[in-house]
Amino acid sequence: MKQIVFLIYLAATLGLFAFTVKKLVSYFKLTKPFHRTDHIGKRINQTLLVAFGQTKMFQRPFSGLLHALVYWGFLVITIGTVEMIIDGTLGVERSLGFLGGFYDFVTLSGEIFAVIILISCLIFLGRRYITKPKRFIAPEMKPSSRMDATLILSMIILLMLSLIGMNMGYTGLAAAGAIKEAVGAYPVSAALGFVTSGWSVEGVHLFHEINWWIHIGLVLAFLNILPRSKHFHVMLSVPNVFFSRLEPMGKLENLPSVTTEVKLMLDPSATPPADAPPPSRFGVKDVTDVTWKTLMDAYTCTECGRCTAVCPANITGKKLSPRKIYIDTRRRMKDAGDGFVADPNYSDGKALVGDYITEEELWACTTCGACMQECPVNIEHVPHIVNMRQYLVMEESKAPEALNSMFNNIENNGAPWALSAASRFDWAASVTMPAEKVKA
Repeated sequence: MKQIVFLIYLAATLGLFAFTVKKLVSYFKLTKPFHRTDHIGKRINQTLLVAFGQTKMFQRPFSGLLHALVYWGFLVITIGTVEMIIDGTLGVERSLGFLGGFYDFVTLSGEIFAVIILISCLIFLGRRYITKPKRFIAPEMKPSSRMDATLILSMIILLMLSLIGMNMGYTGLAAAGAIKEAVGAYPVSAALGFVTSGWSVEGVHLFHEINWWIHIGLVLAFLNILPRSKHFHVMLSVPNVFFSRLEPMGKLENLPSVTTEVKLMLDPSATPPADAPPPSRFGVKDVTDVTWKTLMDAYTCTECGRCTAVCPANITGKKLSPRKIYIDTRRRMKDAGDGFVADPNYSDGKALVGDYITEEELWACTTCGACMQECPVNIEHVPHIVNMRQYLVMEESKAPEALNSMFNNIENNGAPWALSAASRFDWAASVTMPAEKVKA
């Protein structure tokens, strides 16, 4: 009966996860193509350092270390989760025990990491509700975001407690002689063995089964909650880091369509590519104009606020929050994605630029790249902001007055200053040079 119930639950949760992933894939299909598969070796190295090594998290040592320990712990504990799925499917117990010494290492480190993760999550909850770091408090941080974090942290705490409880039951059954011997190493469970030492075999077995079901039930529920929450970065951070830029962060890409036109202007003998379609839009107005990498950035964002905390515009009181840019991008796709999937010409009278992200926010950006430098998963804020600016300027002719003056001067005078070409060196007439310099 246990095996049948497990298989039904497993099929239901995996089916729901597949449905959610299919929906997200349909959203990504709405976006523009993006190619970045060069320098595979460098990309793998970057992924190992940033995604698995968590190196950028240590820019804030205390919280960074705790987060890294939680992440590394989950990598180890995931091996045990795979084993539980095999056990539940085949109706066996500790199916990976044949791995011998490696299995001992996995179970031992799993228990130690379970305690570390448990303590870390309690500290994380304390930070959110007691110390309340400034970056956790902002207009874009709605109550739902706080509840999302609380739910995930609470689930992780229960996962660790049930893991230790399950192992306590398992070692307790071995101590009672109900099974031959416990396979693996369980230092924490052994230390807590006094809790079940006086129980009957039936009681220890029931304790083991309750914790087994709580743990695997939460794992499969967790799998379906992640794609619907900001914690989707657990799955997307690795590919997002792999496809992140290797070039300097200050480099801005030109629009291919504009580059083609400029080359044609400079070379009258050149002919435009025969298969080059006309640009549908300059820049980004809505989520259907972004690349799939930009949308992946949005779904990878965990709303930690490290980007906003170092943004010079935000620090000086401007409305720009790099974190909000991606929260709004994700929210816009959530609001309108189904409509665009059903009808490419769908319109709800709204757009990402204007209704979700204001012009004031976009023009406050100094393009310094501090947000990108700080982001622990290599989200690319500046190119996304610049692409939305390109739409405002090239499609809507909207730009701050100072920029419009510069554009007019470049068009009329060939320079950003309000001086004609003939007057460009008038300033030199008032410059005097010492006689000895002239002689030299």
